[in-house]
Amino acid sequence: MANETMRIFFPLRIITYPQGEYGLDDNSVEITPAEAVTYGDAILAAIAKENRLFENDRGLAEYIHDEALNKKVYSLYPSVEIVDDELWGVMTAGLKEFLSGEETAELLDFVTGQNSDGYGEGLEQRPIKTPDGEIYVSFWNHENYFLKLEQEMKNSSPDLGYGGQVMV
Repeated sequence: MANETMRIFFPLRIITYPQGEYGLDDNSVEITPAEAVTYGDAILAAIAKENRLFENDRGLAEYIHDEALNKKVYSLYPSVEIVDDELWGVMTAGLKEFLSGEETAELLDFVTGQNSDGYGEGLEQRPIKTPDGEIYVSFWNHENYFLKLEQEMKNSSPDLGYGGQVMV
């Protein structure tokens, strides 16, 4: 079992298609991270449903191809969390051993790949029903994408913007 936990945060992109005069509008409307807090429970429920598709208790970690990293990262699960009144995406890695700087960078690359093309791509194609209509949640925001380790989230002040980003 895992001895240590590493949490990796990233911005979400959440859109909806407003109801127009003749049905759904073609133009998407982006929901801000602050507005998205309202939908946190619905998003968590959708992620929980998605996570039930994993074939074992390792989550996304079972797809890590690097053998050494795969042995150290026991589990990797996506979720969302409220930080400073905004909704963020978070990947929680259960580690058997501490990761070196190089291994951490490799894990961040893996998370980026899952967010853009793997898990995140599947999630963003499934509408999530809310009282206000359907929303689409993407773990990949190509215009404003970065990863932050939990410690960096704690250290960055809202007054300073996104200081201390880990760019991938």
